[in-house]
Amino acid sequence: MHTNGNSPLLRPGRFRTLCLPLLFLFQLMFIPLCTAMADPGEIWVLVDTRELTLTVMEGESVIQKYDNIAIGSNGPTLAKLVSDETTPLGDFHISGINQRSRYHLFLALDYPTMEHARRALEDGRLSPEEYTAVSNAWLASEPPPQNTRLGGHLGIHGLGGGSEEVHGIVNWTDGCIAVTNEQIEELSHWVGVGTRVSVR
Repeated sequence: MHTNGNSPLLRPGRFRTLCLPLLFLFQLMFIPLCTAMADPGEIWVLVDTRELTLTVMEGESVIQKYDNIAIGSNGPTLAKLVSDETTPLGDFHISGINQRSRYHLFLALDYPTMEHARRALEDGRLSPEEYTAVSNAWLASEPPPQNTRLGGHLGIHGLGGGSEEVHGIVNWTDGCIAVTNEQIEELSHWVGVGTRVSVR
């Protein structure tokens, strides 16, 4: 059957509407597969937001554990929004390292992940256009956009010139995970770009 450029099936808006569910289904099939294929000997980081600990793991064995870390001043969440000062829960990877950070050393996380984007699209926190931007970055193996309604610029960092005393008694970050300068230096010897970070 011959169709012309005026066919409603070829309109850009309709094309996007049809493709978004297919992309969504593809990602649902692929993401669990990645999680299931975790290497038992991998070096990874476990952040416990209840106990306020950060543990370097090798498979299921503890290599190093840091107590009394700090997280977002409004606690952990599964539904983060920009500027809400919460720390998102989930599985991430270190996407970059800034050795000139004002927080001494900054290990950037690849937030928002596709899991965060999927959940946010379902509950209305993320627009279809923003979801597509996150998805396109994920498919291209690039860091996700940091300017969506879900916020960004999150990672693990030190104190810089901040007070170690204050750090020891209160959750003070905007959503990041903070340790002391000495601890972030030590942590950087265990991890690198691509290291998995599980925030629970």
